[in-house]
Amino acid sequence: MNLEHIEVTKSGRVAIVKFDRRDNLNALSLDLMRELVEVARSFENDLETTAVVLTGSPTVFCAGIDLRDAKLIEAMRAPLGERRQLLGFGPKLCRAWEDVQQVTIAALEGHCIGGGVSLAVSCDFRVMAHGAFFRVPELALGMNMSWQTLPRLVHLVGPARAKQIVILAEKINSRTALDWSLAEFLAEDGEALAQAVDLANKIAEMPPLPVRMTKQAVNAVTNALDSAASFMDTDQFILCQMTEDHTEALFAFFQKRKGTFKGQ
Repeated sequence: MNLEHIEVTKSGRVAIVKFDRRDNLNALSLDLMRELVEVARSFENDLETTAVVLTGSPTVFCAGIDLRDAKLIEAMRAPLGERRQLLGFGPKLCRAWEDVQQVTIAALEGHCIGGGVSLAVSCDFRVMAHGAFFRVPELALGMNMSWQTLPRLVHLVGPARAKQIVILAEKINSRTALDWSLAEFLAEDGEALAQAVDLANKIAEMPPLPVRMTKQAVNAVTNALDSAASFMDTDQFILCQMTEDHTEALFAFFQKRKGTFKGQ
């Protein structure tokens, strides 16, 4: 694999995947998403690995989609058919990580925003540093929450809290995330990766075939209707992108002011 922003290391039955764009955002460009999909799929025929830890930089997990990515901007201006294909990379990314046969653990430091939340909830477990937080700002930017994230959030926190997270677009700190089952483990700042690796090693001590079968069985029951509930995500995103409110939300975001919305 030719990876620019990702490092994959293995120790025994545990693999660690680090993605880092070496800035204070660690946002998801289209190129980074392609790399993350490629890495996830690289575990398909790996019978030696039982658990995979996914983490961002030492201080930041992910700021979500990179709104300044030239390739993404080009995709948003493309004809409808091409736009649907290119914007399908977000759902493809999350599905690729959800479909990893090994147990996946997201180690979270700093902020985890938007598409970063989508990626984190596609994993089986989340280890969150005390100073880390989740935030889903898509509605505040005049967009829907896509990437088939809503069913995954509902499975974790229930319908009311999923609405609260997405509609209010407020920061969810680590303690609240733990209380709401949005995270399973808390770690001291700077220790999320080490704690995630400890968890991965415990899982790796178990017989690997029953571990895989159990994950597959639980996911099959839990996710049975997810595709039916979210198959229009990308089209809804494109529709929202065409509204005046979306344009106003982006201007307000970059100008650091409150938006004025008209429902148009």
